[in-house]
Amino acid sequence: MILKDIWQDVKAVQERDPAARNALEVLILYQGVHALIWHRFAHWFYKHHMFFIARMISQIARFFTLIEIHPGAKLGHGILIDHGCGVVIGETAEVGDNCTIYQGVTLGGVGLNKGKRHPTLGNNVTVGAGAKILGAFEVGDNCKIAANAVLLKPLENDTTAVGVPARPVKVGGVPVKKTEKHVSVETYNRMEERVIELEQELRRLQAELEASHEQ
Repeated sequence: MILKDIWQDVKAVQERDPAARNALEVLILYQGVHALIWHRFAHWFYKHHMFFIARMISQIARFFTLIEIHPGAKLGHGILIDHGCGVVIGETAEVGDNCTIYQGVTLGGVGLNKGKRHPTLGNNVTVGAGAKILGAFEVGDNCKIAANAVLLKPLENDTTAVGVPARPVKVGGVPVKKTEKHVSVETYNRMEERVIELEQELRRLQAELEASHEQ
């Protein structure tokens, strides 16, 4: 089963990385594939409650690949970690099938409570370089998170999110209309009338105060 997962990861690189020439090159030279291979074994030990060995394997992988994947993280098939340097995937994170993760990505947790605290990515999700997905929520299938975005809320399927904090800009390929708040002419006129009333009231009070001083 582990060997099958490794082969699917190699094929994913060949299919989605135009720089990949052949399977042997990918298997020997791609640190994203190496990190996934190490993780497949570390996760097996983690599932069998051999936590020290699992964590030791993940730390060795981190040393050689600069990619840190907690052995408790659940990763699907056909994942591409492109370039990969600086990627961090937390203990309770889940990544679906055929996802693409670029360098500097963090699938992180918030808070100090135990239990589910990292994000869950659906299938065919693309996470751009430097993006941070923080919290225990779900990102739907076929979503795209832009480079350097900071995602703090769930996303529906087929959503593209950008920005800090990240917000949806496309759903199903259709641009999301940006909501704008306008002050209507009527509201502006009412505000202007109220200012005039307050100015008149202020002048009246000043006149009364001056008259009381004169007496």
